[in-house]
Amino acid sequence: MNTLFDKIWDAHVVRQVEEGPTQLYIDRLYCHEVTSPQAFADMRARGLKCFRPDHIFCMPDHNTPTHDQDKPIADPVSRTQVEALAKNAKDFGLTYFGMMDPRNGIIHVVGPERGLTLPGMTIVCGDSHTSTHGAVGAVAFGIGTSEVEMVLASQCILQTRPKTMRITIDGVLGKGVTAKDVALYMMSKMTTSGATGYFVEYAGSAIRSLTMEGRLTLCNLSIEMGARGGMVAPDEVTFAYLKGRDYAPKGEAWEKAVAYWKTLRSDDDAVFDKEVRFDAADIQPMITYGTNPGMGMAITASIPTTETLGEVEKASFEKSMAYMGFEAGQSLLGKPVDYVFLGACTNGRIEDFRAFASIAKGRRKAANITAWLVPGSWMVDAQIREEGLDKILEEAGFEIRQPGCSACLAMNDDKIPAGKYAVSTSNRNFEGRQGPGSRTLLASPLTAAAAAVTGVITDPRTLME
Repeated sequence: MNTLFDKIWDAHVVRQVEEGPTQLYIDRLYCHEVTSPQAFADMRARGLKCFRPDHIFCMPDHNTPTHDQDKPIADPVSRTQVEALAKNAKDFGLTYFGMMDPRNGIIHVVGPERGLTLPGMTIVCGDSHTSTHGAVGAVAFGIGTSEVEMVLASQCILQTRPKTMRITIDGVLGKGVTAKDVALYMMSKMTTSGATGYFVEYAGSAIRSLTMEGRLTLCNLSIEMGARGGMVAPDEVTFAYLKGRDYAPKGEAWEKAVAYWKTLRSDDDAVFDKEVRFDAADIQPMITYGTNPGMGMAITASIPTTETLGEVEKASFEKSMAYMGFEAGQSLLGKPVDYVFLGACTNGRIEDFRAFASIAKGRRKAANITAWLVPGSWMVDAQIREEGLDKILEEAGFEIRQPGCSACLAMNDDKIPAGKYAVSTSNRNFEGRQGPGSRTLLASPLTAAAAAVTGVITDPRTLME
């Protein structure tokens, strides 16, 4: 009768507070430079030590520049935050992957690729996109600063148990349709609040067909539907991905781990609080046209009209259109754009660079485009070079930058200027998210590449062999 979520959650309950929250044991805490300083400061003020320092991993990613990482960070605010994390990790005896360390990168990319993120775990970080790690079959979610302190001090957290939802997508995904398109499609149907209060398990043949990278992208975007987190039950795809990773079990311990991981699936008679179904055949390459990730459409469609909207919804829609410089009923195909960003914890993995390179190969970057191609980690950067993708991209006029969160959010040098349009593989398109006044259109790496080589919004299927 148990769901996958129930099995993992129940295995980590330390104590249930009567008519209150659950005290939940946490297997892994990830810390970056943005949400941890206050937590560490409070720990110091109270004279506390970390309860299980070997379960805590720290790395800077939000504030790191994507060029000249071997030099001091120019921006004083960013430099202060990165230096504070390094000092806190040292003072509290925590593992730290600093800038230029080959293990550094975006924390939500590094965790899975190093085997730190494993099935059956509870994982938290002071960052909403911690939901990414659920792709391996873990319960992973973002927490606030006071909760970060709670985990530092006790390796436990007080949490209210969320409801469960299963989203099943059966069928075969069409040409040019990626996990990013699946996520944007779901949000366009369910809105950005459609999964509020739920922990989502993704199931169905279309989900099973996704690579590990695709599943990571999908779970990353769960938060944009309002979900507490997202997860995919571990299977042979998961095991093949994790085998041999730095922190994954080895030898006999591996065999024992896999035997346990195979039990991590929802029972056939498991009851979810809500069930949602979609057909893979209905999903096309997607693009957003508004100022939240739920305002998306098939790339060949037109922006919806306001006829069916209520007064409040209509006002919000019109405000969004004014900000974006778009109109109801407008097609976006052929619309010139200024920037293209490939990267973020959503689409900064090796598969995303392969997809981008498949479109760029034998073509040239459009003259009107500024392109930022940012690997999610130094490991991804190494894979890009091993596979010769760097040569393909350089021949097409693209430059590969150094790892970091980059233009996903305006917390480092990579900001989109006011009024400029950016086709971005990141996760949010809120007003000013990529820089004050910037206009963001979320899309897949294939769609981003199509815009980069044509200079306009283009259906990637027209450029695919």
